[in-house]
Amino acid sequence: MKAYLEYEDVDLMEQVANCLRDRLLIRLLSRLGCRISELLAVKVSDIDFGQGTVTIQHLKTRIVLFCAHCKSRLGRGYSFCPSFGEEICEDRKRLQEVRRIRILPVDKETLDLVRRFTIEAAPLGESGRLFNLNRHRAWQIVRSCAKKAGIPDLINPETGHRRGVSPHRLRDAFSVHAMKSDNTGDGLRLLQEHLGHASFDTTAKYRKIAGNELHAWYDRLWVK
Repeated sequence: MKAYLEYEDVDLMEQVANCLRDRLLIRLLSRLGCRISELLAVKVSDIDFGQGTVTIQHLKTRIVLFCAHCKSRLGRGYSFCPSFGEEICEDRKRLQEVRRIRILPVDKETLDLVRRFTIEAAPLGESGRLFNLNRHRAWQIVRSCAKKAGIPDLINPETGHRRGVSPHRLRDAFSVHAMKSDNTGDGLRLLQEHLGHASFDTTAKYRKIAGNELHAWYDRLWVK
């Protein structure tokens, strides 16, 4: 059993896709490494064919709470301001919604596939989105292509639980491939930026599953 998809698996999934739309969905998830919600929100106007980039709206938002009097950062369950000392009423809290965008590079082969899709197959509605799909249908497409390609369920390396091939497993495939190609400090930093991770620890988990790093370290202890 595998812990993550190899790019040979992704190629097989593309080959068995029923149509250009399904093939492109799999290709972009695996080549951009973005979340399915982010990809389904991409509009054709977000794609810069000249620069070879896609603008991604970072849809995982967080609410930051501040005391309206002293501007101290607050936790959601705070009843008293830790700095000002007074009870905090709801109307004295200031909400700040944090939203970000990422501009991601796209390889030429994938960009050509996007261009072909927008010309031949993409019926643009009022939304202008590249894919007129909901999240559930996109999940079904990925799962169906994995099944047709004969790819078995994956094993979670931390829990040992089996999990089916889903859009997020294609994001994992990108991350592990990137980590195998460059696991230096700069490589980790760029991967964190590309994936849109707020925490470095979230990115660093891919170093753990990209290879037998711990085993290699342990073996080196006994080399004479």
